Amino acid sequence: MDEKREVDIIKNVRTIEWLKSELLTSVAYLYKTLSEGEDDTNKDLEDTISNIMLLSFLLSKRLGLDYENISSNLEDKIRLNILEDHKIEKWYGDLSELLEFIKSKQE
Repeated sequence: MDEKREVDIIKNVRTIEWLKSELLTSVAYLYKTLSEGEDDTNKDLEDTISNIMLLSFLLSKRLGLDYENISSNLEDKIRLNILEDHKIEKWYGDLSELLEFIKSKQE
């Protein structure tokens, strides 16, 4: 294996490990924020959850997955859970609302 290829592989592995660490840190921060129960945590929650989503997409790319396939798989999971009458859907209609939101962003 040539040296450039080895460097690229090492760089990718390090990037994956870094993204995993960042993801875990963000999830831990989410738990911390939720446990504190502050009144004005909405901005922190929005920031943390969007960071988790961002890191998840970046990690998927480094693992060789395609953004389009991840997005499509997410929509399939939402539809399946709607069909299976998931409790969140049954109680609140959140999955249908999320699916409509995703569809509106694609147009």
